[in-house]
Amino acid sequence: MASDEPRSLRTYVRSSVEITEVPRVTEQKLTQRQREVFDFVRGYAREHGYPPAVRDIGRALGLASPSTVHGHLAKLERAGLVRRDPTKPRALELLVGAARGAAAGAGLPLVGRVAAGRPILAEENVEDYVEVPELAGGGQGEFVLRVAGDSMRDAGILEGDFVVVRGQETADDGDIVVALLEDEATVKRFYRERDHVRLQPENADMEPIRVREVRVLGRVVGLCRRVS
Repeated sequence: MASDEPRSLRTYVRSSVEITEVPRVTEQKLTQRQREVFDFVRGYAREHGYPPAVRDIGRALGLASPSTVHGHLAKLERAGLVRRDPTKPRALELLVGAARGAAAGAGLPLVGRVAAGRPILAEENVEDYVEVPELAGGGQGEFVLRVAGDSMRDAGILEGDFVVVRGQETADDGDIVVALLEDEATVKRFYRERDHVRLQPENADMEPIRVREVRVLGRVVGLCRRVS
């Protein structure tokens, strides 16, 4: 959905969903090259679903020496932006929430159109960037969706609210998720039943959606709301 409202969400309410704390990023300046390394790692992980190897980073950024790449990753790790396991080639964890303010600077992407077969954060899907307070899920969230309709009103999620979503492809029973049905993203509670998935609205006037399989885009970790 398009929006001409201010980019910063100044007012917010905490969601009913449990929010787990993540490490706070240390206030360190990144060099241009370190920022490029971080941006590449983040983009690669979004596109492929797993982090790049050191050689992938070096090849993409023209860094011939693996030790140079390791040096930049060590700096990002000290800054609290990534976590590494030196014994494994791809064991590089991006601390998304903690890294957002220091490295991205623009807030979380506000996703509008969602298309099947395309990464959720593909450039053409992102309408804007919004600042999300940590208490409203900014520490964990990877993207934001504007809610249309009142199917989740009894969970305190109202039309026009912004749900903060942590990208993941799996869910536990009872999680509030963003799921993709054809080319439409929907926010519902997730339940896996005997031979189907039930997407349960939090509105007594609405029926659940039952499908054989569904693509989960992420779990709702927070909620923002503008008040007049």
